[in-house]
Amino acid sequence: MNEARLAGCGTALITPFTAEGELDEAALRSLVEWQIEEGVDFLVPIGSTGEAATLTPAEQRRVVEIVVDVVGGRVPVVAGAGSNDTRRAVAASRALCEIGVTHLLHVAPMYNRPPQRGIVQHFRAIVEASELPVIIYNVPGRTGCNIEAETTLEIAELPNVAGIKEASGNLAQIAEILRNRPPCFSVLSGDDALTLEVMRSGGDGVISVVSNATPRAMTELVARCRAGEYTAARAIHERLEPWMRAAFVESNPMPVKAALAMLGRARNVLRLPLVPLDERHESMLRESLEFAGALA
Repeated sequence: MNEARLAGCGTALITPFTAEGELDEAALRSLVEWQIEEGVDFLVPIGSTGEAATLTPAEQRRVVEIVVDVVGGRVPVVAGAGSNDTRRAVAASRALCEIGVTHLLHVAPMYNRPPQRGIVQHFRAIVEASELPVIIYNVPGRTGCNIEAETTLEIAELPNVAGIKEASGNLAQIAEILRNRPPCFSVLSGDDALTLEVMRSGGDGVISVVSNATPRAMTELVARCRAGEYTAARAIHERLEPWMRAAFVESNPMPVKAALAMLGRARNVLRLPLVPLDERHESMLRESLEFAGALA
């Protein structure tokens, strides 16, 4: 690819729901506008943080339409299109291309647990069916299937593969990808807490959960890293670290939806089998947001 790498802080957006559990379009529009005002570099709707698994195809499309409309070309939109059925992943990619997103995010096939050569063929089918740049999403904690560094590097050579959201937590694996990646292949941290270390090793940014509630601070952390100002970045990381821990005290996006409810930006409503954050974690969550400067 000839384009510049996707870089910076991208927010893995939640999907706001009404009290009745339906898509809250007004809250979504407000959240997207606030994210842009706070300086985030790109937005990532209908991923795991966006509860894509419990959205209907029509709801997924509507979420992306709203995000693209509010963004209005100001930042890239990287839309989740993943499936463990390659045919569905291809169909979702084609549908999203019609809406105006700039990139597609494709997770490794979950549940099936294909061999590495099956993962390569999965991504080959996706890129052959779409003209948009594709970001690989490696999150073995959710999929039960790690994309090994050698496999990532093989997929990276396919046309229109633009980067990876690496959430394996394996810094040695990420370092191997960074050492051997093609010139325009982005490596983005998929773990907020590892962003500083990944970027110190040469990474390009993060697809962040915590930036739903602290967009300006997380974007500043990444910007400092990109400028080589690691002492300043470390100070921001230390301020956000309690929030980074609290954001994963239970399954994502349960804590971040509770946080956004505390900030008055979305209702604390999720779709089963996800449920609201256990009450015993609320005081820790509130304290972490206060420490981060998100709550007075």
